[in-house]
Amino acid sequence: MEGKHPPGFGKCYGSTTVSERGQIVIPAEARREMGLKPGTKLLIFGRGGEGGPLTLMTAEMVTKFLRHAMERLSELEVMLKEAPRAEEK
Repeated sequence: MEGKHPPGFGKCYGSTTVSERGQIVIPAEARREMGLKPGTKLLIFGRGGEGGPLTLMTAEMVTKFLRHAMERLSELEVMLKEAPRAEEK
């Protein structure tokens, strides 16, 4: 779908319908822009409940996110170990 969307908001690529077998079609424009090829593994996240949001992410993106988060946590652990304690001030 062409058109402007506010900065920081995702793009609406259209709609799809869940088949009787639970399958959906990802619009061609979305596949092109996201670099989705046949065989790309997608992870599906949701909050549950009727009408709850679903998020699709490539397995590669989830791995990168988790790797980055673990690096940041390691940095935080070092900072906490090196920071003076309140009772030492």
